[in-house]
Amino acid sequence: MQTDIDPRSLIGRKAFDRNGTKIGTVDEVYLDDATGVPEWAAVRTGLFSRDAFVPLEPSELVDNALHVPYERALIKDAPDFGVGRHLSPEQELQLYHHYGLDLSGPPPAPAPASGDRSFGRVAGQED
Repeated sequence: MQTDIDPRSLIGRKAFDRNGTKIGTVDEVYLDDATGVPEWAAVRTGLFSRDAFVPLEPSELVDNALHVPYERALIKDAPDFGVGRHLSPEQELQLYHHYGLDLSGPPPAPAPASGDRSFGRVAGQED
């Protein structure tokens, strides 16, 4: 995805699958704690008002909408972790596996023993 886009500007945009079928609306954007780079979007699917996490890389912003290169069925079957909280390294790993994403880069940082920090803070929220 374009890296010069403010992640908060994605919130409220429509999201579409690889076939152009509407998935829903971007509800929240999650940043990598280590890099601050937007990594996941929670898309409100409308079906029981559930949020599905989608990867922002390799998704694209086209005509003011988020285009996710996965089938709608796969997106709707993504693990449901709720929104408004950090994603743990284990939850992120589940999402990587669900979407078949390459883990050749550095793995998610392990959770600190104290449990006072989490991975994947929400854009626009300060610690």
